[in-house]
Amino acid sequence: MSEQAHIKQKILRAVVRENIDVIEGRYRFRTRTRFERPLTFLRVLFFVASPVALFGVAFLATRAADSWIGLQSAELAERIVTDARAGGDLRFVLPTLEPPSGASPGFPGSPSSPGSDTPDLSNNLAAASTLDRTVFPLGVRKIIVDAGHGGKNTGTISPSGLVEKTIALDISERLGELLTKADFEVGMTRSDDTFLSLEERAEIANSSGGDLFISVHLNWIESQEVRGIETYYLGPTDDPYLTRLAAAENRDSGYSLADFRKMLDRVFADVRQDESQKLAGSVQRSLYDSLRRVNPTLQDRGVKKAPFIVLTGTEMPAILAEVSCLSNENEARLLMTPEYRQFIAAALSRGIEDYARELNKTSLRGS
Repeated sequence: MSEQAHIKQKILRAVVRENIDVIEGRYRFRTRTRFERPLTFLRVLFFVASPVALFGVAFLATRAADSWIGLQSAELAERIVTDARAGGDLRFVLPTLEPPSGASPGFPGSPSSPGSDTPDLSNNLAAASTLDRTVFPLGVRKIIVDAGHGGKNTGTISPSGLVEKTIALDISERLGELLTKADFEVGMTRSDDTFLSLEERAEIANSSGGDLFISVHLNWIESQEVRGIETYYLGPTDDPYLTRLAAAENRDSGYSLADFRKMLDRVFADVRQDESQKLAGSVQRSLYDSLRRVNPTLQDRGVKKAPFIVLTGTEMPAILAEVSCLSNENEARLLMTPEYRQFIAAALSRGIEDYARELNKTSLRGS
């Protein structure tokens, strides 16, 4: 028998045997070689791992691109701030406030009139709520600057470790110096890293005879990509975000439950609310118009009402300004530069002076 016939016969026997096995319910499985099992495992691993690897590469590439873009933005902002040291960047130049011609005594920069009497209205605020403010010779002589937080109350902290209480104090001190140069009297609720309750801050403002109260804070926004500024005055709100923010800021109030009804009455019916709103609007406009020159992605989050206790206890128009976002890392890097903090203080001062000038158009100024 030839070799070819032998092979054919062998194949035929194998086919017949397999058919018989299938008919009788017996199955034969081919035994895998020792090399086939690892190869099969590698094939499965390849098809499973490939999509995961591709997704990981795409994710890392996206993060790297975002990081590079953020770094370029931060470096650009820092170069702008650095240029300000040499006075070469006009975006950091704020126009000086000139008193209008014929400004009455009491306008910042104008001489005071000795011996003049300003009516004491502290016991008649409720009755004044139905009157036009312009019938009273009211002016702005003394401004209380409140650096938010302090001591054990650190406030918010940036991802890089920048602490709100420290930055707020630095900006507040710079603001106080600018307002003093503008011929306002200035009082500070704190000048060092001291803890003060909200009640104590209000008592300092009231006992100092302040005409305006400015509380300086730095914001934390859940979306850390956002750069936003906002200014608050006293009033109720049904916004859940503002309710949570007010609750956080009101934590160390120092007030008791017995004071709660009186504070609520002031939130809804205080005669100071209208002037506080005007002051908040002036400060917010100045902050946004000034800071967006060097921070183009800045968002104007507007003027808002919120029941901050530190505003409730004061007896003068009062606002709380969130002047920057510590939750944004690039913004935090800007805040580390003294020039940018000075620029914020100058914008705050400008807003306050604009309010005082507008007040002078419709009122006799106090002396």
